[in-house]
Amino acid sequence: MPADPRTVLICNPGADLYGSDRMVVESVRALVEGDFTVFVTVPGPGPLIDLLTGAGATVLEQPTPIIRRSLLSPGGLLQLARETLSAWGPSWQLLKYTNAGTVLVNTITPPLWPLLGKLARRRVVCHVHEAESTVSPLLRRALYLPLSFADRIVINSQFTRHVLGESASWLTDRARVVYNTVSGPSQVVLARADLTAPIRLLYVGRLSQRKGPQVAVEAVRQLRERGRDVQLDLLGAVFPGNEAYEEGLREQVAEAGLADAVRFLGFRPAIWDTVAEADIVVIPALVDESFGNTAVEASLAGRPLIVSEIAGLKEASEAATSRIFVPPADATAIADAVEAIADDWTSYAEKASTDAVLLADRFSFRQYADGLIDAMGLDTGV
Repeated sequence: MPADPRTVLICNPGADLYGSDRMVVESVRALVEGDFTVFVTVPGPGPLIDLLTGAGATVLEQPTPIIRRSLLSPGGLLQLARETLSAWGPSWQLLKYTNAGTVLVNTITPPLWPLLGKLARRRVVCHVHEAESTVSPLLRRALYLPLSFADRIVINSQFTRHVLGESASWLTDRARVVYNTVSGPSQVVLARADLTAPIRLLYVGRLSQRKGPQVAVEAVRQLRERGRDVQLDLLGAVFPGNEAYEEGLREQVAEAGLADAVRFLGFRPAIWDTVAEADIVVIPALVDESFGNTAVEASLAGRPLIVSEIAGLKEASEAATSRIFVPPADATAIADAVEAIADDWTSYAEKASTDAVLLADRFSFRQYADGLIDAMGLDTGV
């Protein structure tokens, strides 16, 4: 098939608005600014599509097999193989239609596209956002195996690069770290000067066991026991098929007598008004994350941050001065951190205001756009 070196096809595993999905929008912006024609394929409808179109991409819906934990079993792998065979022909036709010279695969979860791009003799680039350090070495190696077809690998953090090196050391020479760009609010609403009751805590992210909102709920229970008037907002929703987790979380809230202190806000495509109403952002993740967009967003919004002391989150928030690291799964440490910030509120609020400026530069769009195009090995000359 002929290929246009100035056309890029981005393959994204979904059309939601979580971390790696939002980063696709920034990738489109970077490529369009570099005068590339950009197509994006997603497996179905979703709120991401309007953002991609607005950034200058042509969006094409095409079902594709996606690696999920539920498929990591003999029966699941057989289903994945059937989905791959079913998607092969339409995906080949889509690649032919776009005439793209470069295939950019976002995340390691769409296993078909690296192979398809390689067989079509396209430049294949994979943007890795995952750092699955807690799964078995054999499974990690299997997850990273499709990257063998990539010419270049873009990595979102040094921690992700480290995990890749442990799992598939032969791939590290192709990998370059490009930190995410993280957009802040159009205008920073400074933290309130007087921390009157209630102290407003905010959790932002998917509702899942590994993200740890249940730990934040327990911290609220302990704080109320200590006589602290606190309120926790949970901004996010479960992924399809994990509804039982939310039911369990609501039961935890009810059993602890926290119905008046914990609010389930659901998913909201725009978060800044909600963050502006909060005093402290809590990120209580239990397991390693490749990078902490939410941690950066809290700092960009000028809010003190309590964050689990795990590799990817530490790397994202190490430059912030208004953050407190806590051990994962330690609700008491979160409660202690809330009290420490509340008791020294003026100092933490001032630090958070400084962090908003500092991190805006560190994770700017410019550093991301230049780094991405360079890491992909693309020529920006027209």
